[in-house]
Amino acid sequence: MIKVHLRYLNISPRKVRMVVNMIKGMDVIIAEKQLLFSPKRSAKNLLKLLKHAIDVAEKQKKIKKEDLFIKNIIVNEGPKQKRFRAMSRGHVGRIIKRTSHITLELDKKNGS
Repeated sequence: MIKVHLRYLNISPRKVRMVVNMIKGMDVIIAEKQLLFSPKRSAKNLLKLLKHAIDVAEKQKKIKKEDLFIKNIIVNEGPKQKRFRAMSRGHVGRIIKRTSHITLELDKKNGS
């Protein structure tokens, strides 16, 4: 089993989970194509993470790309960046910029 992490991604976890739910449980090759053509902004970062996990599997664990599937992807909330914006009549509007932590697990198919 290969486990890789992406931390402090400056995209809200809710937006990342929409893309993650699309590829969870897929073969690596099919998931790579799905992410390549997805219009979502988080798909680019997830594709980089998936390619990194594939490289780790091929170089360190000596597992072929065709034998891998996405076992699990977890998207957790990272620290929030708090910003303030001036509003009318001297008030201050609070802006919360959310970050994400992503954990990707790849595993071998049973038939291999």
